[in-house]
Amino acid sequence: MAEPFIQVHDLVKTFDTPAGPLNVLRGINLEIQKGEFATIVGPSGSGKTTFLNMLTAVDTPTSGEIVVGGVPITQVPQRKLTKWRARNVGIVFQFFQLLPTLTVLENVMAPMDFANVWKPGERREVAMRLLDRFGIADQAYKTPDMLSGGQQQRVAIARALANNPPLIVGDEPTGNLDRMSAANVFNIFSELAEHGTTVVVVTHDRDLVHGVPRVFELVDGMIGETTLAAAAARRTQELRAMRTRTAIRQGTAH
Repeated sequence: MAEPFIQVHDLVKTFDTPAGPLNVLRGINLEIQKGEFATIVGPSGSGKTTFLNMLTAVDTPTSGEIVVGGVPITQVPQRKLTKWRARNVGIVFQFFQLLPTLTVLENVMAPMDFANVWKPGERREVAMRLLDRFGIADQAYKTPDMLSGGQQQRVAIARALANNPPLIVGDEPTGNLDRMSAANVFNIFSELAEHGTTVVVVTHDRDLVHGVPRVFELVDGMIGETTLAAAAARRTQELRAMRTRTAIRQGTAH
């Protein structure tokens, strides 16, 4: 079997706070193969975004190792990580993060200009092909504020693919979308994985996870592979326990 595309070993992230050390990630281990579509679910504050920041080299762990595509990114000097990220990772955000003064086409071309992946004369054609792939080529010369939320997120995905990265990461990419637009985004991610791109998406929307091949649950800084049904059952138990504690506190107050 091929070596996993993503390898995470004993990953720890601790933040210093006025109240003392805050352990957000507590020794995470996981492996994801090339071309897999994996989601990470978990309650708010469980460390999902912190984990993505480690995976994309936006932040550095306190200890542990991350290898992406054979590159031990936790050992790469910070000055080289920006170029590595631009060429190897496409990030899709919850709030799109499109540049408001640029046209849709210019937004998709921006990563190409930064990473210098395509020849200058090829960039417009590559960007138009991506927009056409996602059905929004007719929006190319509009600014982002003229598009719907679903259209803006498709532009954001096209931008994430601009440099043909082997890894796409989504941080709650459907959080601002209606149900139909959110489902369309997940369908796009599935198609990308079918064509060999590795996709890792953090989401709190468990309804969208049905059909995703691999589901990881992150709770209290610890991660484990799970089934959606098991994760949902644990979440139900957590909510019941929370309601019970609230009722006890209210009873005590009276």
